[in-house]
Amino acid sequence: MATPNRRTIADLRGATRLAIDATLGVMGVVEKMHHTVQLTPMPIGKSRAARPAGLTGLIYRSIRGTTKLIGHGLDAGLAPVAALLPDGETSAARDAWVSVINGVYGDHLEATGNPLAIEMSLRSNGVVVDPERPAEALSGAQGRVMLVIHGLCLNDLHWSREGVNRMEAVAAASGYTPIFLRYNTGRSIATNGRQLASMLETLLGNWPGSVDELAIAGHSMGGLVARSASHHGEAAGHAWVRSLRKLVFLGTPHHGAPLERGGHRLDYVMQLSPYVAPFATLGKARSAGITDLRYGTITEHKKRAVPLPAGVSSYTLAATLGKRRTVVAERLIGDGLVPLDSALGRHDDANRTLAIPKSHQHVIHETGHLELLHRPEVYERVSKWLE
Repeated sequence: MATPNRRTIADLRGATRLAIDATLGVMGVVEKMHHTVQLTPMPIGKSRAARPAGLTGLIYRSIRGTTKLIGHGLDAGLAPVAALLPDGETSAARDAWVSVINGVYGDHLEATGNPLAIEMSLRSNGVVVDPERPAEALSGAQGRVMLVIHGLCLNDLHWSREGVNRMEAVAAASGYTPIFLRYNTGRSIATNGRQLASMLETLLGNWPGSVDELAIAGHSMGGLVARSASHHGEAAGHAWVRSLRKLVFLGTPHHGAPLERGGHRLDYVMQLSPYVAPFATLGKARSAGITDLRYGTITEHKKRAVPLPAGVSSYTLAATLGKRRTVVAERLIGDGLVPLDSALGRHDDANRTLAIPKSHQHVIHETGHLELLHRPEVYERVSKWLE
């Protein structure tokens, strides 16, 4: 049996808090549903259900209070135990499930101070890089830096398969010092972009030696975070933006993903009936990061069109599950999550189309969204772009 440590206790506290929050959420749905049945409204129309009053309301309030009391008691009991234990090590499996939880509920985890919330960090060879003292974690740092950013519900370890990190190898072979970002993908893209911009300003300002060039590669949401960081860095007058030379996008939903737009439409349909409306609360619980994927939002303004940074060479690689390019494969299927047009930055509105030259675009077939992380063809193309 594994020896308890601070990390396992922190995970237990986080999971307990999340379970209590989920219980209260489901209880709220049941309570509203109960009140709806009491009101007996028409099948279609706006829901008027709130929390019931009288004896029924008292019972629900008592249950909520007891649930919260149990949650606070468990949390308070575990906190002092953690202080007495050693730090403990993490594992790839543990990091993977924590990354998934952050992708789905990350903004809620952060807002409630849950120990499971991931803090943004920079990493090299599995070691955390302190932006204020990067030389302590980096040996032989080059003047060319490459930042690599993962996508939704993932982390920096997902770039490796069977002990091989192709992106790291390609970056090093092209003369770059690779740095990997780990972040809470459930936060809004704009929030992550702004924090990353500030972190890069600190990192490159303390880089051991001069920085000749910065390249950023992002998979899926990671590409949007890169664009957001560039936008916020330029707005803040950061010096690091002047070092940015290349942006590489892998399956990035520049103009959104149909899956999230479908979820939004389902929320709307569920609100049409007072008997179903309470359940819409559960659907709306998805994180700000996920809802930002509806239109590929990278600022606080949900539908604002933001061009690519001037003077930066941008490259984009898109995938399709189809064997050949067809209307269905490109517009509906894409790589299973992102349509081809969205990944290539194309839009029906010319003002929203990203200025990525066709010579900087590449499409691979019979490839899914997550397969982009490990396909050799992807890294052959990225290598050419970096060189």
